[in-house]
Amino acid sequence: MAYASFRDFLTTLEKAGELTRVGVPVDTELLITEWADREMKSPGGGKALLFEQPVVDGKVSKFPVAINTMGSRKRMAMALGRESIDDIAQEIQLILKAKPPTSLRDGFALLKQGIHLLHARPKTVREAPCQDVVRILDPGSAMLDEKNRASSIQHPESAGFTLRDLPILKCWPKDGGRFITLPHVHTRDPETGARNVGCYRMQIFDERTTAMHWQVHKVGARHGKRYYERNERMPVAVTLGGDPALSFAATAPLPDGIDEILFAGFLRKKSIEMVKCKTVDLEVPAEADFVLEGYVQPGESRAEGPFGDHTGYYTAIEDYPVFHLTAITHRKDAIYPTTIVGIPPMEDFYMGDASVRIFLPVFKMNFPELVDMTLPAEGVFHNLVFVSIRKQYPYQAFKVMHGLWGMGQMMFSKYIVVVDEDCDVHNTSEVLFRLCANTDPERDTSVIKNPSDSLDHAPSEQNIGSHMGFDATRKLPGENYRRQWPELLKMTDEAKKLVDELQKKTR
Repeated sequence: MAYASFRDFLTTLEKAGELTRVGVPVDTELLITEWADREMKSPGGGKALLFEQPVVDGKVSKFPVAINTMGSRKRMAMALGRESIDDIAQEIQLILKAKPPTSLRDGFALLKQGIHLLHARPKTVREAPCQDVVRILDPGSAMLDEKNRASSIQHPESAGFTLRDLPILKCWPKDGGRFITLPHVHTRDPETGARNVGCYRMQIFDERTTAMHWQVHKVGARHGKRYYERNERMPVAVTLGGDPALSFAATAPLPDGIDEILFAGFLRKKSIEMVKCKTVDLEVPAEADFVLEGYVQPGESRAEGPFGDHTGYYTAIEDYPVFHLTAITHRKDAIYPTTIVGIPPMEDFYMGDASVRIFLPVFKMNFPELVDMTLPAEGVFHNLVFVSIRKQYPYQAFKVMHGLWGMGQMMFSKYIVVVDEDCDVHNTSEVLFRLCANTDPERDTSVIKNPSDSLDHAPSEQNIGSHMGFDATRKLPGENYRRQWPELLKMTDEAKKLVDELQKKTR
């Protein structure tokens, strides 16, 4: 199902018993984080939280704050309109191969393959809820006629409205300030016109500027580099809220060249409606709750951080581009979406887990022997990867781990453990048992040099480091193992059945 708005999604969560309303005033500095952290670490990820009276600088904001909305497997599936994430995995292999239909004939041909791309193509509209209220902060940038420019600037609800009026969290005690943590950052390649939607945190510097934390490996940074080379101001639009399918698409490790707006339309089985911004030459989702329009100036950077990150540590202060705000628009009934990151498990674990499960068919296309894969919470996304395979020949485990390191963001995977198909990779205890029982450290490990996550503080130099793979599979002839491999202990099915029956009689 497609959600008409972020509020519509929250209403669905509440009806399903998945949302808790908090009616008392709660400060956006540290207190919402502490409350949400306790919820995220409760069994199964707890409930989504809607803070109806968030407090900013001693005043209650008119915008409620929603957090942990995708912080469980159930809510993650609900966010994407499915009973189970696995339903999407069955469709995803075709969508990644296909191109948007250019005609009705092409569209019907694709539909025969079970792809809903006719619903995936975005549509442009002239009016949108995300522009119910408009404040132009830089009238010289407004792409409006004189009549609309005047009415927009003088909108009674927009008078004096700036970033300071949003209930933006200060998450952790030593953070460098308040951070927007769930933004959809819209950029466009100046040469090809290809758009990108990424999720890059934004530290608030003042009422009209923020940091733009796109790391060197991200597509947003690539677009920025091309604008810098041309010495042109880079238009940027940031949306908050709307259908949660876009939040997922913005964070998902999509193959290069796959449009996040198209992908979100596929997930929700309905086109995302897009509207032109007021002050920059970009389009944004019409149903978003907030839109921050602005630009990044080539060559301008500013110290950003510290920030309590998903690594469980504070990331250091570094220079990042500066985002200048030219306009803020929002829905009349806007709700501010946010999240926090830190020592796992957190909400981001469930988002990362969904990505792995959805894109597992893509990995299987490249590695037919692959059975299952997971990124345990303790690995804070890509630091630790468990993979099970159907092993047929010597060194096959090494072939798989090296192949994974060459696929997109899997290049950041610090440790990869490969086990046999009869090992449940979602049972960390079982994987560790195989790791300890089946490996000789010298024979069964591989260490390589590879790009590293910019946020990883362990490497001696930022962005580059070493990764290690473990072959915890049974050893075959040719793998420098000259003894007979032992048989794993396993009870007979008959004995299990008989004891099941006996236990029933004693209850």
